[in-house]
Amino acid sequence: MGGVRRSIRHVAASDTISGLIMLGFALAGLLLANIPVTAHAFEAVAEIHIGIPHTNIDLGIGHWAQDGLLTVFFLVVGLDLKQELTTGSLASPKAAAVPMACAVGGMAVPPVLFLLTASLFSAFGPGPTGMDVVATGAAHGFSDIAHGWAVPTATDIAFSLAVLALFAKGLPGSIRAFLMTLATVDDLLGVIVIALFFSSLNAWYWFLGIAVCAAAWAWLVRRRRVPWIAVAVVGVLAWVTMFEAGVHPTLSGVLVGLLTPAREIHGESTPRAERYKDKLQPFSALLALPIFALFATGVHFETLSPAMLLSPVVLGIAVGLVVGKPVGIMLTAWLSTHLAGLKLAKGLRVRDLFPASCACGIGFTVSFLIASLAYADVELSGEARFGVLMGSLVSATIAGILLSRQAKRFRALAENRVTDGDDDDANTGAGDIEIVGADGSVTVSIDKVRPSSSPLADRTQRS
Repeated sequence: MGGVRRSIRHVAASDTISGLIMLGFALAGLLLANIPVTAHAFEAVAEIHIGIPHTNIDLGIGHWAQDGLLTVFFLVVGLDLKQELTTGSLASPKAAAVPMACAVGGMAVPPVLFLLTASLFSAFGPGPTGMDVVATGAAHGFSDIAHGWAVPTATDIAFSLAVLALFAKGLPGSIRAFLMTLATVDDLLGVIVIALFFSSLNAWYWFLGIAVCAAAWAWLVRRRRVPWIAVAVVGVLAWVTMFEAGVHPTLSGVLVGLLTPAREIHGESTPRAERYKDKLQPFSALLALPIFALFATGVHFETLSPAMLLSPVVLGIAVGLVVGKPVGIMLTAWLSTHLAGLKLAKGLRVRDLFPASCACGIGFTVSFLIASLAYADVELSGEARFGVLMGSLVSATIAGILLSRQAKRFRALAENRVTDGDDDDANTGAGDIEIVGADGSVTVSIDKVRPSSSPLADRTQRS
C-alpha cells in the first residue's frame, strides 16, 4: 500500500506526467461530446443533478466538477501562494520585481488583441456591421463577444512547467525560476479577475458567514493538534457561504489556503502550508483537474470544421494566448530593465525569456473556468473553450520548439566552458551554471532570484 502511495505521489509531482494526463482528459472530453455514439450518454451524465439539502445549491455533475472539484486545485494554489509570499519567490519584491511586472504585462495585452480581433470581425467580417458571426453562422453583438476579454489572460502553471520539463533540459535554473514566479503571480491575478469581474454579489450576511469561516479556519489550523473533522466542516461551510454570496465558490480554496501558516510552528520541521499542499497535490493533479478538463472541453458542436478557426471568439482567444502573452511579457521585461532600472537574474538577458514567455500562452485550467463564467450563451462558451484548447496547443508547440533549441545552445555553452576551463562568468553570462547532469539538466544556484528555503527551489531542482 505504501508503495502505491509513493508511486501516486511521484506521478502527481511530475509536471510532465500530470500535464499530459490533463491534456488527455481534455481531448477525451472533446471527442466524447462530439462522437455520435457517446455524445448523448456524455451529456446525460454531465446533466445529472446533485443538490445540497436546505440550500439553493443544485448542480449538474459537469458543474460540480467546475465549482466543487476545482476548489481543491484552488486550495493548492492558495497554499502555494502563501508559501511563496512568506518564504519563497515573492517574499523579496526586489528580487521578484521583473517576473511580477511581466505577469501584469502578460495579462494586459491579450484582452487588447482579443477585443481588436472581435472589433475587426464586427466591422469587416460577414454579417451586419457591429455583429460578429461565429462558426455556426449565428450573429452576436460585439458587446456580447467582448464579455470574453479575460479568457486569454491566464497561464496554466502545471502545463507550462510540463513543457519546460519536456523540452528545456539544460536551461539555467534562473529561466525556470522566472517562469514559475511569473505563473504564480499570474494565478493570483487570475483569482482577482474572477472575484472582481465574474461574481454577482448577494445578501451581505453571507459575507459575514465567509468571515466567520475564515476566522475559524485560521484558528483551527494553528492549533498544536489540528481537529481535521472540524477543519473539513469549516472548509465546506466556507464553500457554501461563498456560493450563496455570489462569489465563485472555488475562491474559497484560495482564501483558506492563504490563511494557513507558512512558517514552522509548535516545533515542526516544515511549514504546514507546504505539508498540506504536498498531501493535496495528488488529489488535485490526478483527480480534480483531469475530471474538470473532461467536462470543461466536453462541449457538443454541430460541426467541428475549419470554419471554427475563423470564428472571432476562437481566433481572438487563440491570438490573445499565442501572440498577446509573449508580446506583453517581453515588452514589460524590456521596459522594466531598460527604463525602470530593474534587474534580471545573473546571466539572463531579455531575449533569453522569449521561449519561456511563449509557454505562458498555455491557458487551460483558469482560462477554461473564465470561459464558462464569461458567456451565458452555450454556443459562445463552447467556442471560447475550444479557442483556449487551440491557443494552448499552439503555444505549447511553439514554446517546445524554441525551448529545445535554446536548451541545446546552453548545453553547448556549458560544454565549451568545461572544455576551455573558462570560469569567467562575466564573459559567458552563464554564471548560474554549476553542474550538468547526465540527462542534460543543470543544477544551479539562484540565490539572487529568491530565498533558497522556498519550496519553489525544490520543484526547480526536481524538474
